[in-house]
Amino acid sequence: MSVTDVLAAVLLLVGTGLFVVAAIGLHRFTDLYGRMHAATKPATLGLLLVLAAAALRVDSADDVGKLALIGFFQLATAPVAAHLLGRSAYRGRVPIDVTAGIDDLGTLERDSSGVGDDAS
Repeated sequence: MSVTDVLAAVLLLVGTGLFVVAAIGLHRFTDLYGRMHAATKPATLGLLLVLAAAALRVDSADDVGKLALIGFFQLATAPVAAHLLGRSAYRGRVPIDVTAGIDDLGTLERDSSGVGDDAS
């Protein structure tokens, strides 16, 4: 067993572990925003680790390029889709879990709109 085999196995196990963490987060979090975070962050990193493990095991540079392209598109689309989903849910007034604490986006929108400013 070579070093690349061991490294590929470790990357594969850590990547699948992150998929499991994402699945647990989807089950455990109570609101849309927490579930969205659980679905995008660990799942994206998990996929990148699985792709890296696959890249170590393939023989051709064309296959490595295809795997890199898959990783690029995952990084380009998953965070943007999560941001748009979260933004539209917030604007649609989907409630935030009370344990989340402060509504930072609401504070930012109030500050930028000038509402409550003494200068206006």
